Amino acid sequence: MNLPTHFTSLAQAYGRAAQSEKGLKQLVKAEEHIEATGERVDEAEMHRVRGELLCALHDTAAAEASFCRAISIARRQSARLLELTAVLSLARLWCDQGKRTKARDLLAPIYDWFSEGFDTPVLQDGRVLLDKLT
Repeated sequence: MNLPTHFTSLAQAYGRAAQSEKGLKQLVKAEEHIEATGERVDEAEMHRVRGELLCALHDTAAAEASFCRAISIARRQSARLLELTAVLSLARLWCDQGKRTKARDLLAPIYDWFSEGFDTPVLQDGRVLLDKLT
């Protein structure tokens, strides 16, 4: 049934509805299920969404830690698209904090890894952010 995906999607929906606290509660359920079952396919996305919810709550230090954890997990799983989405989230946070060079240096290598799919939203977002950072 892939419950972590369900809980993560629900958390994301709560975030869009400006109910980040409720979203974080859904991620606790996702994490508990991941730990109980070892079903880690959506673990990186869960941490990325947690970071987005924490950003909405203005807890940027915790958000940054969540994004870094998402990137690490995605890299360990060789999940390049998940890595890119997490890198985008962290790069946006750093851009907002005035760390433009650091954001560009993080984003450029993962974006440049892709050789196709440039019409997908995540790669389009990556191009827009890179253009903003240069």
